[in-house]
Amino acid sequence: MTTQLHAPSPVKSVPFTLNPLRWSQRTGALVSATALTVMVFLSIFGYFIAIKGLTTLGDAGATAEAIAASPQLWIAGVAALYIVVVLDLFAAAGTSALFKPVSPVLSRVAGLTRVAFATWFAVALTQLVVAFNTLDDPETALASIVAFKSIWDAALGLFGVYLLMVAYLAIRSTFMPNIFGILIGIAGLCYIADLGGLLFVAGFTPVFGLFGFIGETAMIFWLFIKGRRLPRD
Repeated sequence: MTTQLHAPSPVKSVPFTLNPLRWSQRTGALVSATALTVMVFLSIFGYFIAIKGLTTLGDAGATAEAIAASPQLWIAGVAALYIVVVLDLFAAAGTSALFKPVSPVLSRVAGLTRVAFATWFAVALTQLVVAFNTLDDPETALASIVAFKSIWDAALGLFGVYLLMVAYLAIRSTFMPNIFGILIGIAGLCYIADLGGLLFVAGFTPVFGLFGFIGETAMIFWLFIKGRRLPRD
């Protein structure tokens, strides 16, 4: 009798698809991680370097002069933030795919909530376009920049609600340590606390959301390191 040895069947790789409804947990994790990482750098450049760097609060004339002197920087900053909006949509889809096995309904609601936040943020960005087009009227331009920040701060309250849903899903899951869900939950509460301060405390400046950076950063690292080990189908 002879024994025939058969080579093991090759592992079939699942091709990537742009349809987020067909994404695996692994794809959702890696898409989210990539989108969130790029968003961090674009946000730093777009907001802190370009927009905030050219804005002098309380001095409309200086703000208009700074933007007029560096129009390319302002335009690049606004463009970077619009790209952030698009990446927010990918992060929303990735989150929905990642937590679909935990709760198909809540994961979809969480994803749609982030889409709503991205839409709200896009509306806020139109104020920066208005500001650039009204530099001949410095007071109007500065008012538009202030309006952008106010609309964005309000939108971050909705982002906080999204994070609370993600926190719940993370804690309910069997593949993610509870500490990440707790940190994300704290981040969500911080954003909601900032919104509460804006609504009920005169002259309040949002500060609590800064602490949310810890949980969001930890999540990015987990998605990159552990996400690739999640199921492919």
